[in-house]
Amino acid sequence: MTASPAAPRKVTLYRNGSVYTAADPFATAMLVDGDTVAWVGSEQAATSIADSSMAVIDLQGALLAPGFVDSHVHLTETGIALGSIQLAGVRSAAELLDAVAAASASASGGGGTVLGHGWDETTWSDPALPSREEIERAAGGRQVYLSRVDAHSALVSSSLAAAAGLEALDGHDAGSQVKRSAHTAARRVARMLPAETLRGYQQRALAEAAANGYVAVAEMAAPHIGGVEDLRAAAAWNSGPGGGVNGTAVNGGGANDTAVPEVLPYWGELATSADHARSILDGLGVSVLGLAGDLNIDGSIGSRTAALRADYADAPGERGSRYLSAAEAAAHLAACSLLGIQAGFHVIGDAGLDAALDALDLAAAEVGEQRIRAAGHRFEHVELADPAAISRLARYSVTVSAQPVFDALWGGADSLYQQRLGSRQLGMNPFGSFYAAGVPICFGSDSPVTPLRPWSSVRACLEHNNPAEQISARAAFLGHTRAGWRAARYRNPMAGQLVPGAPASFAVWEVEELMVQVADGRVQSWSTDPRARTPLLPALDTGNDPLCLQTVRDGQELYASGALGA
Repeated sequence: MTASPAAPRKVTLYRNGSVYTAADPFATAMLVDGDTVAWVGSEQAATSIADSSMAVIDLQGALLAPGFVDSHVHLTETGIALGSIQLAGVRSAAELLDAVAAASASASGGGGTVLGHGWDETTWSDPALPSREEIERAAGGRQVYLSRVDAHSALVSSSLAAAAGLEALDGHDAGSQVKRSAHTAARRVARMLPAETLRGYQQRALAEAAANGYVAVAEMAAPHIGGVEDLRAAAAWNSGPGGGVNGTAVNGGGANDTAVPEVLPYWGELATSADHARSILDGLGVSVLGLAGDLNIDGSIGSRTAALRADYADAPGERGSRYLSAAEAAAHLAACSLLGIQAGFHVIGDAGLDAALDALDLAAAEVGEQRIRAAGHRFEHVELADPAAISRLARYSVTVSAQPVFDALWGGADSLYQQRLGSRQLGMNPFGSFYAAGVPICFGSDSPVTPLRPWSSVRACLEHNNPAEQISARAAFLGHTRAGWRAARYRNPMAGQLVPGAPASFAVWEVEELMVQVADGRVQSWSTDPRARTPLLPALDTGNDPLCLQTVRDGQELYASGALGA
């Protein structure tokens, strides 16, 4: 049997716009050959190279820029949140119960668990939560699981509490809110859904990411969140068109017909030795980038489970939860370092960070500082860090994977951070200090905790509630793009930029205005001088985010609004 001839590579010329590229800050056109950027340059040059063999797309003044990388997501949880009761807007227990009742009444068949996400009692005039019996009645007897906005606790109905066997678990009391082990058990019962349903939720999340300009997402899977089957389902999306982790095909699923953002999978399971780490990796059935991500040292500020050195300002005597000791974390770091893979933890509070930093010291004493640095470990969130802690992070070249919209939502006067921490809230999310100390940093959403809206995240960096921690839009954009690939130790060093030879992974944006934006107005005025040769980004002070017109990964279209045409 004769093999079919290979299909010719598609060549596409984008022109008449703005191209964000270090190769030419005034570029208006880009040529894509198959999965690779072949050329960037001027409109005049584009006219000379255009021919009938290529598709030509008129950008009509739009911005073409490297695609975003979300460095911390939970795909299934995001899909569930998008498809369940939206509780971010409720402002009282009564409104929450009304939302549950309305969803239960409209559900077809009357069965299944009622799912919801996004409530935040700190925005209510009366923060009192409904009882589990009230939730049960509102749902007409159905099981109910409603995750808090930070996803570190939830409200449950009486029937779900009974089904999950919460009575004897840590984090359970007579109320409806469950934390720690009780929350893990409740979430596990709520997520007992058919495999195709879970896959559908992941597909919805990936479609949402593509529609917002993301070309890759780091999936932070862990046993307490969704289990290994959830990880395998997430990694299987890479076996579709152009799939693969770091260019390598993965096991655990068949090919997908739909091109989606690349999934960069991590698994948050504690290893006690190098042999144990190797056995964990061998047992997963899929390739992962490291034993990192949501391996929790502590919890969240909103649920008062982040581990603090001093009491919560609004809960005297309470200092949160620490789930791992420094010795346990050190054994994990040493094991992964010996294998040359990334380790990492979810860490938010200052006491939690103390444990993680002490673990680095212990691990370095065991396997050597150079081996620790070479492994490229990453810590997720790292919200409350003082200068001494930041210096220690820099010493070990630990990447901080942060979520800027946390500050936009919960920072500033009369905010959740101020309620929970008092004056300590000024030390939250110190992006400027990280950069000044040389700590590698990348950005994400922690979706579904915050939405998949990358430009809102860039704006949050530029407009940080603490002016001392503001960074330029350009630094924030790089943290959301090229730095995301670097944090994942991506095999192709050219990923995240648009220069000849780089992967053709980008998004096209309808923008109102392009400019240079930094915290210091004097620098901003100077940087707009053409002699500065600084690439321009969308103006983010207009009140509107740029509109995504197209998302492309490795030359394959993931999303198109229909506004662009050949």
